[in-house]
Amino acid sequence: MPAEFEEKDGAPVRLKLNFGPGMESTSEVTAFHPPHTWSTQSDGWIPGSPPIANEWSIEAREGGTCIVRIVQSLFASSDDWDNQLEGAESGWPAFLRTLQIYLTHFRGQCSEAMRWMVPVAYAEAEAWERLITAVGITRQNTGQQWAAPSDTPALSGIVEYFSDSPCDALLRVDQPGPGVVALGAFSCGAQSMVAMTFYLYGAHAAQTVANAAPLWDDWFKRQFPSQ
Repeated sequence: MPAEFEEKDGAPVRLKLNFGPGMESTSEVTAFHPPHTWSTQSDGWIPGSPPIANEWSIEAREGGTCIVRIVQSLFASSDDWDNQLEGAESGWPAFLRTLQIYLTHFRGQCSEAMRWMVPVAYAEAEAWERLITAVGITRQNTGQQWAAPSDTPALSGIVEYFSDSPCDALLRVDQPGPGVVALGAFSCGAQSMVAMTFYLYGAHAAQTVANAAPLWDDWFKRQFPSQ
């Protein structure tokens, strides 16, 4: 997620994550010891929910590898909020797969992101089917080169990961530029959402986002009109 740090005396004290319009999360930085560990604490998404703490640690291993460990803790006196922690936990695998692709293919390159998260009137499974049909992928495409249909803005590459439960996929793309595209569908209360996030890398990423974003805005309005 796009991150904005607030610093004091040269050290970060707050972290703001932007998940999309109206969906910002602000955390207090409770420890910062680069490059080994850091931690934050923030309020939950639901008003009145208990705070959630996150701790990231990196431990060196042999052969130039390391272990990245993420610990999430929710401070509550009952189990009424367990589903909030489970919901947060379910999102981590997709982010970590994206990080793995970045480190394998795009290490050290700067990044620009563009994202869409759109409410739809149909159930999660149908929302997912509509999204993957629109970009032209199926489970059978996993590990293969693919290109989206002609009525979709330029989008092509390799399907790195595909899942129907949970509904998400990761594409390593060469069009609209080198990067990763994450697709997903999920339930959100009484409605479902479809989501698509582009992580584009390299010196031309910012210009690519500027050129491609209006085309994808129009595509989403056509594929998933406002309810």
